[in-house]
Amino acid sequence: MSYTISQIATALEARFEGDGALSITHVAEPQTAAADALAVAMNPKYGEGLAEGAAQAAMLWDGADWQALGLKAAIFAARPRYALSGLTQLLDAGPDIAPGIHPSAVIDDSAEIGAGAAIGPLVVIGRGVRIGPNARIASHVSIAHSTSIGADVLLSAGVRIGHNVAIGDRFIAQCGAVIGADGFSFVTPEKSAVENARKSLGDTGGATKQSWTRIHSLGGVVIGDDVEFGANSAIDQGTIRPTQVGNGSKIDNLVQIGHNTQIGTDCLLCGLVGIAGSVKVGNRVVLGGQCGVSDNIFIGDDVIAGGGSKMFTNVPAGRVVLGYPAVKMETHVDMQKALRRLPRFMKAQQTAAQNTSEDKK
Repeated sequence: MSYTISQIATALEARFEGDGALSITHVAEPQTAAADALAVAMNPKYGEGLAEGAAQAAMLWDGADWQALGLKAAIFAARPRYALSGLTQLLDAGPDIAPGIHPSAVIDDSAEIGAGAAIGPLVVIGRGVRIGPNARIASHVSIAHSTSIGADVLLSAGVRIGHNVAIGDRFIAQCGAVIGADGFSFVTPEKSAVENARKSLGDTGGATKQSWTRIHSLGGVVIGDDVEFGANSAIDQGTIRPTQVGNGSKIDNLVQIGHNTQIGTDCLLCGLVGIAGSVKVGNRVVLGGQCGVSDNIFIGDDVIAGGGSKMFTNVPAGRVVLGYPAVKMETHVDMQKALRRLPRFMKAQQTAAQNTSEDKK
């Protein structure tokens, strides 16, 4: 599939200069771009690479001299990185899933599959499942009983969706995502060492040896519209009420969301984030990679947590936090500066003490 420069510019609501009829088939980095590629050089520091490649057209930063860069055409967008989202969507053909239902798919007679579905090999769809129109379901996906999924979904290979899950429209799940596994919830007949230690902040209270008993998950999962889950991410069912993810939230690879947790709208959870059970996360919250969130706390709207932050207590709305434990980012920076100065400070204190001791002699 190929597009002309003018077609691309129109689709992106951007302007172009030069030969609008020039045809491209893909995008590439400037230094490796072939003649039929649109080079992506949205910053002056990438412009130097154009001389190494063979691109005839590029997406450039505003004010770039495209002719001096040896190009035949250029596309300019007010916000180039945002334009890149539209460009990649235009050129992404998506997974190769043949239209219709593959003969090896196992679909219960009671399941309802919307019009225009593309269901790949070895897919298993259980009793009472409802799937909206234009679903694309790749190989080896399984969807358990009594689950409903909206229109225009994309389930990549190996996705597992449990029972009693409700998912909105335009949902995307990458390979290996698990939606609606049982929550990790166990209890002992008498108070456990963990309960005592938590209450006393360190004392196990002489708890006796006991085995763990499962608390089963009955609450399911509810996911809104335009939500995405990354590869090998997981969200557990709620115990009584459902675990929830709001409209527009994006979940990266290897993220774990515990039972009963509520994620608001338009949140961004980066790779290896771990959220324990019964957490309430507000709207537009961003958690950087490897953030950890303790159970039964809330994180307010518009919070941003830097990578590796560990949140053990409630975080007020609008706060930017960093560190272990998470504190205001500016406080964390001051703490790290002080920590770096500590060896020098201690050495100065020791020298002063020695001088004082010698003076007394």
